[in-house]
Amino acid sequence: MSRSHQKGGEPSQRMLRVAELVRHAMSELLTRGALNDPVLDTHVVTVPRVRMSPDLKLATVYIMPLGGGDCAPVLTALDKHRKFLRGEVARKINMKFAPDVRFRIDETFANAAKIDQLLNSPQVRRDTAEDGPDETTDTDKTP
Repeated sequence: MSRSHQKGGEPSQRMLRVAELVRHAMSELLTRGALNDPVLDTHVVTVPRVRMSPDLKLATVYIMPLGGGDCAPVLTALDKHRKFLRGEVARKINMKFAPDVRFRIDETFANAAKIDQLLNSPQVRRDTAEDGPDETTDTDKTP
């Protein structure tokens, strides 16, 4: 493994491949309803992405409940069943060592909505509008 991967650079192909395997396995477990938990039974949870540590021993699973609400109880319920989920993922991805699993709320949807809101604000629209008749160009100026 190169030093850039160890220092937090771009993920290696192996890290990306294992992360995708973990994401598919976790998505299947949550969709299938393998957990008996009242919070998870009432919420549809998506797994948009997974990040692996460079040594492949830690998988950070980013989750988002459908609609974006009730994130805290869903995260608490998943943390409660972490050991079971780790074992099931280990059986599905068939690795020598099962990665430890931790759950985080995926903020990318909220960040994208915030950027869209900023781009659609009147100040940005004014700045990105076509040149109006009141603005002068270099050829209009006289020395």
